[in-house]
Amino acid sequence: MSAQASARIYAGGGHFALKNGTKYRGGLFRKPLDGAFGESQWEWLTKGLPENVEARVIVLHPTRRGVIYVGTQDGPYRSSDGGDSWERLGFPDRGAVVWAMAFHPAKPDVMYLGTAPVKLYRSTDGGDNWHRLPAAVSPEHCKMDFPTRTIGIAADPGRDGEVYAALEVSGVLRSSDGGDSWSDLSAPLIRLAGQPHLKSRIGSDSDAEGMLDSHAIAVSSAASGEPFLAVRMGLFRGTARGTDWQDVEVGRYSPLTYCRDVKVSPHDARVMYACLSTSSRGNAGSLYRSDDVGASWKRFDHDVTAHATMMSSCVNPHDAAQVCCVSRCGEVFATADTGATWKASQLPRDVQDVYAVACG
Repeated sequence: MSAQASARIYAGGGHFALKNGTKYRGGLFRKPLDGAFGESQWEWLTKGLPENVEARVIVLHPTRRGVIYVGTQDGPYRSSDGGDSWERLGFPDRGAVVWAMAFHPAKPDVMYLGTAPVKLYRSTDGGDNWHRLPAAVSPEHCKMDFPTRTIGIAADPGRDGEVYAALEVSGVLRSSDGGDSWSDLSAPLIRLAGQPHLKSRIGSDSDAEGMLDSHAIAVSSAASGEPFLAVRMGLFRGTARGTDWQDVEVGRYSPLTYCRDVKVSPHDARVMYACLSTSSRGNAGSLYRSDDVGASWKRFDHDVTAHATMMSSCVNPHDAAQVCCVSRCGEVFATADTGATWKASQLPRDVQDVYAVACG
């Protein structure tokens, strides 16, 4: 069976309530990426998962097809049959709300996980067992009305032991020893917020809030030591292992600059994808692609109209032509021909706070 015929898309979200009392459910959903993608129904995955599961991060095993991990409100779960059934892994903390998971790009048995409030964990056996990394502590630069989240994790494929953790809303941490010790890389982000166009405060008393509002982090083997950070104020590139940060100035290429996600293609280290929108709960979003390690960007999701913030993107680890993205209100967009054509599918209408998408 071809990669295209067998590919499936997974999407997940959290529960959400409006001030008027309207409530929306979360959940984890699946459907084939095939010719009927736009018309077929989404399957709600529940077997073995916590009741009323919230799925804010989904990762596929980089080499073992059908092995999928999801972060829930009760730690990480894994499926070995493409999502038909799930098991809770050997995770030490019950009730831990998972917001980030990542594989080490060169060591598929090594995984990292982050929660809210901020705690980081490491597995060295493919997720079977997890151990907390006690030195990973949020610097709490910016007090919000929600706990600081570990929103993104990335290991540098070119520097053994180098791991970055993006915190919402508190900047970036870096470990140089695989997670045993951590340093705070947020000071240069705070300095950048001294520039008028990079000041932003919504829920705190700090003008640096927007620069500390991390959403995702990625490192390419084509630019080792230079992490890319998605924040409220745009997309930034770290230099000297994140000890300084430079504005990519993605606004040169896109009218939308609020950056929610940045990823490196697993097939080509020079190819990157970024989700750009108007705001956290905006009414528009888009997916951009770079073919030169972030030096320039082009709109990738042509002929797509998203009606909410574009939250996440993914590339099928088995097929570089298959790329997907998802908006906050549950619109899933997919291409199977490297962006030449796109199909759209809406998650159930009562799912309105979508964070994650994966394809494989």
